[in-house]
Amino acid sequence: MSEFNYKWEFDTLAPPEAMWTRVADTNRFNRDTGVPALTPGVIRQHGADRHLGFRFLGIPVEWDEEPFEWTRPFRYGVIRRYTRGPLRELVIRVELQRRENGGARIIYSARATPRNFLGALAIPVQIGLLTRRGIEQAVRRYDKELTAGSPTHVTADSLALTPGARPRLDAARTNLVAQGFSPALIDLLFEHITYADELELARIRPYRLADAWGAARREVLELCLHATRQGILDLEWDLLCPLCRGPSTQLESLNAVQKDVHCDSCNIDYRVNFDRSVELSFLPNPAVRSINRRVYCVGGPQVTPHIFAQHHLPPRTQATIAIPLEAGRYRVRTPQKRGGQFLDADPQGAPEAMLRADEDDWSDREPHVNLEPHLTFENATAQDQLFILERWAWSDDSVTAADVIALQAFRDLFADEALRAGEQFSVGSLTLVFTDLKRSTEMYREIGDAPAFGRVLNHFEVIRNAVQREDGAVVKTMGDAVMVVFRRPVNALRAMYSAQRALENPANRVAPLLLKVGIHTGTCIAVNLNNRLDYFGSTVNITARIAGVSDGTDILVSDAFWNDSEVLKWISSQTELQATSFETRLRGFQELTRLWRISQHTSDTAPQNKTPPNLANDF
Repeated sequence: MSEFNYKWEFDTLAPPEAMWTRVADTNRFNRDTGVPALTPGVIRQHGADRHLGFRFLGIPVEWDEEPFEWTRPFRYGVIRRYTRGPLRELVIRVELQRRENGGARIIYSARATPRNFLGALAIPVQIGLLTRRGIEQAVRRYDKELTAGSPTHVTADSLALTPGARPRLDAARTNLVAQGFSPALIDLLFEHITYADELELARIRPYRLADAWGAARREVLELCLHATRQGILDLEWDLLCPLCRGPSTQLESLNAVQKDVHCDSCNIDYRVNFDRSVELSFLPNPAVRSINRRVYCVGGPQVTPHIFAQHHLPPRTQATIAIPLEAGRYRVRTPQKRGGQFLDADPQGAPEAMLRADEDDWSDREPHVNLEPHLTFENATAQDQLFILERWAWSDDSVTAADVIALQAFRDLFADEALRAGEQFSVGSLTLVFTDLKRSTEMYREIGDAPAFGRVLNHFEVIRNAVQREDGAVVKTMGDAVMVVFRRPVNALRAMYSAQRALENPANRVAPLLLKVGIHTGTCIAVNLNNRLDYFGSTVNITARIAGVSDGTDILVSDAFWNDSEVLKWISSQTELQATSFETRLRGFQELTRLWRISQHTSDTAPQNKTPPNLANDF
C-alpha cells in the first residue's frame, strides 16, 4: 500500500544543544506527544534489535525496532518494522539545525507504511494530525522551560501527592531542620517531590539535584539519606551496565547485590564493582507520592548520554559525520567486534580521522582530533556494523556505592545495610587511615579504668567529628584503635591533622593524648564482616602497619598517598608542617617501604620563610 510522508518544522529560541536534552529524551518525548506506554510483557531483545509493543484503542501493536542512530546534538532516527497492528513500517528522523539568528530549527520527518485498509485510514488522523499537534505542543513547552531557565520538568499542581502526605512532609521538615539542614534546601527537595514530573522522580540522583540548585553535593546527598529515614524517600541500588551505563537492575538493599549480572539491553554478562557499577538513587516513598514507572521508549539517545554518535553501516561501506566533541578520550566500538579503537579530542587536534572496522583486531593507533572533527566510519567487514562513539570517562554525577559506604552519615543511618555473606566487591582506590592511642595502657593504670575509658570514648568522638567534617567515615573501632575511610586523600590528611591537634590541646586541663596515625591509598575490596560493611586487602594491612610505626607526634603516610597532587598542594600551604621521607621494613613485609613523616616544626627547625625548606627540595 502507498506510504505516507510527513515533514514538520518548528523554530525555537533555545539552541540545538539545549533542545537535544528534551527531544532526544525519547522516553519523555513519546509520552509528551501522546504515545501510549509500552507493554512490559512484550519487551524482548533480539540481538541488537528490540521487540516492543503497546495497546492502542484496545488493539495490540507490536514491532521490531532497530537501534537508534544519532549524531549528538543534531540528528537522530529509528526504524520500526511492525509484526502486529495496522502499520507495516515507520521511519522517524529528527534533525536539529542551528538558526543564524540564534535558537534551533527542529525538522521532524515521518514515513509510515500501512499494513491494511485500517492503517491507511488511521495514519492521516493519528500521525498526520494528532502526532503533529502533540509534537508542536511538546516542543513549545520544552522551549519555554529552557529559555526560562527551569531546572526540571514540573507538573501543574500538587494533586499527585498521596492523601495525608502534607502532614508527613511538614513533620519531616521540622525534624530535618532540627538536625541542622538548611530550611531553604529542604524546601527545594520537598517542592521537587511535590511538583516534579514522574519521570524525574522515578530515579532521583542527588548530585544532579545539587548541581541544578547550586548546592553542595554532600549536603544534598545527606539530606536525601536523612529524608529516607524520615519516610519521605526510598533508596535503591542501581546496577549499571558497563556498555550502556544504564540501570540494568534496581535493588532495594545492598544485601541483594550479586557479583555477576546480565544486561538485557546490551545482552552481556558483567561483573559488578562498587566503584562504577552500583549507584545509589532515590524515589518518593509511596506514602508521600506514588510513582508509576511507565516506559514509553527504551532506546533513545538520552538513555545513553555518554554515546555521542551511533551509526549503522552495511558491509563494505563508509560514512562521514561532523560532530562537536568535548575535550577528552573517546572509544569507537561495534557490538559485533571485541574491544575498540580510542581517540583523543582537544582544540589542537586534527580536523578529521578514519576509524575502520575490519576482520582483524581494532587498530592500536589513537587518532588525535580537534573538537569539531569530521569522523569517517568504515565498515570493511562482510556483516552489518553499528558504530558507537562513546565518551570514555564516566560521569561524576553518580553517587556510587564506593562513595556512599565511605560516608559517615550513611553508616550511621543505615548500619543494617550489609553485603550478602561471602560476597566481595572491588571499590577501586580508597584512602584508609588507622589510628591508635600512644601509651593508653599506662593511662588506664595511672588514672583508673573508668576515667581512662571516658578519655578513650572522648577521643573516638574527636576523631569521628574530624572525619565527618571531611566527608569520611569511621569503619570500626578495635580497642582504642580506629579504622577510617576516605574517597579523597587530602581529606584524610586534613581530618587526622585536626584530630591530632585537638587531642594534644584538650580543654578542661586534662592531660593531652598522642594519636598515632598511618595513612595509605590503594585499591580495596568491600566485604561483610560481622554483618557490617568492612574492607579487606593488602591496602588495609599496609595501613595498619604504617600506624604502628608512628610515634604519636607525626602522621605517617605511604608514597602512594604522598604523591597525590591535592596532598602535596595542601602540605605546601601549611607553613607549620615539615615532611621527611625514610625507608623501613613494615611488620609482615620483607621489602623496604618508603614512608613520609609529616609533623610540626620544632623551635630549631622552624622555617624563616613561608615554604618549608625540606618540602621545596622534595618537590
